[in-house]
Amino acid sequence: MKIALFPGSFDPLTVAHVDIIKRSVSLFDKVVIALGTNSTKNAMLSSQTRISILEAVFASEPKVEITSYEGLTVNFCKQIGAQYMIRGIRTVSDFEYEKAIAQMNHELEPEIESIFILSNPGYSYMSSTIVRDILRHNGDISKFVPKEALTFL
Repeated sequence: MKIALFPGSFDPLTVAHVDIIKRSVSLFDKVVIALGTNSTKNAMLSSQTRISILEAVFASEPKVEITSYEGLTVNFCKQIGAQYMIRGIRTVSDFEYEKAIAQMNHELEPEIESIFILSNPGYSYMSSTIVRDILRHNGDISKFVPKEALTFL
Protein backbone atom coordinates (compact mmCIF):
# COMPACT_ATOMS: atom_id res chain seq x y z
CA MET A 1 0.00 0.00 0.00
CA LYS A 2 1.42 3.40 -1.01
CA ILE A 3 0.83 5.78 1.91
CA ALA A 4 1.72 9.47 1.71
CA LEU A 5 1.80 12.06 4.45
CA PHE A 6 0.85 15.67 3.76
CA PRO A 7 1.98 17.53 6.88
CA GLY A 8 1.19 21.15 7.63
CA SER A 9 -0.15 23.69 10.07
CA PHE A 10 -3.20 24.52 7.89
CA ASP A 11 -3.77 27.79 9.75
CA PRO A 12 -6.07 28.17 7.88
CA LEU A 13 -6.53 25.51 5.21
CA THR A 14 -6.58 27.25 1.82
CA VAL A 15 -7.95 26.25 -1.57
CA ALA A 16 -4.30 25.88 -2.64
CA HIS A 17 -3.81 23.16 0.02
CA VAL A 18 -7.00 21.46 -1.14
CA ASP A 19 -5.81 21.51 -4.75
CA ILE A 20 -2.50 19.82 -3.84
CA ILE A 21 -4.27 17.21 -1.72
CA LYS A 22 -6.90 16.39 -4.34
CA ARG A 23 -4.19 16.00 -6.98
CA SER A 24 -2.23 13.74 -4.61
CA VAL A 25 -5.08 11.34 -3.93
CA SER A 26 -4.84 9.79 -7.40
CA LEU A 27 -1.15 9.00 -6.84
CA PHE A 28 -1.42 7.07 -3.58
CA ASP A 29 -3.55 4.42 -1.90
CA LYS A 30 -3.92 6.62 1.16
CA VAL A 31 -3.08 10.25 1.91
CA VAL A 32 -2.75 11.15 5.58
CA ILE A 33 -3.21 14.84 6.22
CA ALA A 34 -1.48 15.57 9.51
CA LEU A 35 -1.67 18.74 11.51
CA GLY A 36 1.82 19.18 12.88
CA THR A 37 2.97 21.27 15.79
CA ASN A 38 5.44 23.85 14.49
CA SER A 39 7.45 25.50 17.23
CA THR A 40 8.22 28.53 15.03
CA LYS A 41 4.56 29.38 14.33
CA ASN A 42 1.95 30.88 16.60
CA ALA A 43 -1.36 29.43 15.44
CA MET A 44 -4.38 31.67 15.08
CA LEU A 45 -6.88 28.79 14.96
CA SER A 46 -7.02 26.05 17.57
CA SER A 47 -5.82 22.60 16.61
CA GLN A 48 -9.35 21.24 17.01
CA THR A 49 -10.77 23.90 14.67
CA ARG A 50 -8.17 23.08 12.03
CA ILE A 51 -8.86 19.35 12.35
CA SER A 52 -12.61 20.01 12.10
CA ILE A 53 -12.10 22.04 8.92
CA LEU A 54 -9.97 19.28 7.37
CA GLU A 55 -12.56 16.65 8.31
CA ALA A 56 -15.39 18.72 6.81
CA VAL A 57 -13.53 19.39 3.56
CA PHE A 58 -12.44 15.77 3.01
CA ALA A 59 -15.46 13.97 4.49
CA SER A 60 -16.35 12.37 1.15
CA GLU A 61 -12.81 11.30 0.23
CA PRO A 62 -12.27 7.70 1.41
CA LYS A 63 -8.52 7.71 0.63
CA VAL A 64 -7.87 10.68 2.97
CA GLU A 65 -7.27 10.32 6.69
CA ILE A 66 -6.96 13.30 9.07
CA THR A 67 -4.79 13.28 12.18
CA SER A 68 -2.30 15.34 14.17
CA TYR A 69 1.21 14.71 15.46
CA GLU A 70 4.10 16.18 17.40
CA GLY A 71 7.80 15.71 16.89
CA LEU A 72 9.83 14.94 13.81
CA THR A 73 7.78 14.44 10.69
CA VAL A 74 9.95 11.54 9.49
CA ASN A 75 9.32 9.75 12.78
CA PHE A 76 5.60 10.21 12.29
CA CYS A 77 5.92 8.84 8.73
CA LYS A 78 7.53 5.70 10.16
CA GLN A 79 4.84 5.43 12.82
CA ILE A 80 2.01 5.41 10.24
CA GLY A 81 3.89 3.47 7.57
CA ALA A 82 4.10 6.36 5.11
CA GLN A 83 6.80 5.94 2.48
CA TYR A 84 6.18 9.37 0.92
CA MET A 85 5.91 12.93 2.14
CA ILE A 86 4.00 15.40 -0.03
CA ARG A 87 5.00 19.05 -0.15
CA GLY A 88 3.39 21.81 -2.20
CA ILE A 89 5.65 24.25 -4.03
CA ARG A 90 4.41 27.73 -4.99
CA THR A 91 7.59 29.67 -5.57
CA VAL A 92 11.35 29.34 -5.98
CA SER A 93 11.80 30.27 -2.33
CA ASP A 94 9.37 27.48 -1.34
CA PHE A 95 11.47 25.07 -3.39
CA GLU A 96 14.72 26.12 -1.71
CA TYR A 97 13.18 25.81 1.75
CA GLU A 98 11.47 22.48 1.03
CA LYS A 99 14.56 21.07 -0.71
CA ALA A 100 16.68 21.67 2.42
CA ILE A 101 14.07 19.98 4.61
CA ALA A 102 13.74 17.05 2.16
CA GLN A 103 17.49 16.53 2.10
CA MET A 104 17.70 16.59 5.89
CA ASN A 105 14.77 14.17 6.12
CA HIS A 106 16.52 11.89 3.63
CA GLU A 107 19.59 11.85 5.86
CA LEU A 108 17.42 10.93 8.84
CA GLU A 109 15.23 8.37 7.03
CA PRO A 110 16.45 7.47 3.51
CA GLU A 111 13.46 5.22 2.82
CA ILE A 112 10.98 8.12 3.02
CA GLU A 113 10.74 9.95 -0.30
CA SER A 114 9.71 13.61 -0.54
CA ILE A 115 7.32 14.36 -3.38
CA PHE A 116 7.03 17.97 -4.54
CA ILE A 117 3.82 18.99 -6.26
CA LEU A 118 3.77 22.37 -7.97
CA SER A 119 0.84 24.55 -7.10
CA ASN A 120 -1.71 25.48 -9.69
CA PRO A 121 -0.39 28.76 -11.19
CA GLY A 122 -3.59 30.50 -10.10
CA TYR A 123 -2.71 29.78 -6.47
CA SER A 124 0.98 30.70 -6.49
CA TYR A 125 0.34 33.96 -4.61
CA MET A 126 -1.73 32.33 -1.87
CA SER A 127 -0.39 31.53 1.57
CA SER A 128 -1.98 30.79 4.92
CA THR A 129 -0.03 33.73 6.36
CA ILE A 130 -1.69 36.20 3.98
CA VAL A 131 -5.14 34.63 4.42
CA ARG A 132 -4.69 34.76 8.21
CA ASP A 133 -3.85 38.47 7.98
CA ILE A 134 -6.97 39.16 5.91
CA LEU A 135 -9.03 37.19 8.44
CA ARG A 136 -7.54 39.12 11.38
CA HIS A 137 -8.60 42.37 9.73
CA ASN A 138 -12.13 41.13 8.97
CA GLY A 139 -11.53 40.92 5.24
CA ASP A 140 -13.37 38.59 2.88
CA ILE A 141 -11.49 35.28 2.66
CA SER A 142 -14.23 33.34 0.87
CA LYS A 143 -12.14 33.08 -2.34
CA PHE A 144 -9.15 31.69 -0.47
CA VAL A 145 -10.57 28.96 1.76
CA PRO A 146 -12.84 26.01 0.99
CA LYS A 147 -16.53 26.81 1.53
CA GLU A 148 -16.71 24.13 4.27
CA ALA A 149 -14.17 26.14 6.28
CA LEU A 150 -16.20 29.34 6.40
CA THR A 151 -18.53 28.12 9.17
CA PHE A 152 -15.49 27.56 11.41
CA LEU A 153 -13.86 30.96 10.79
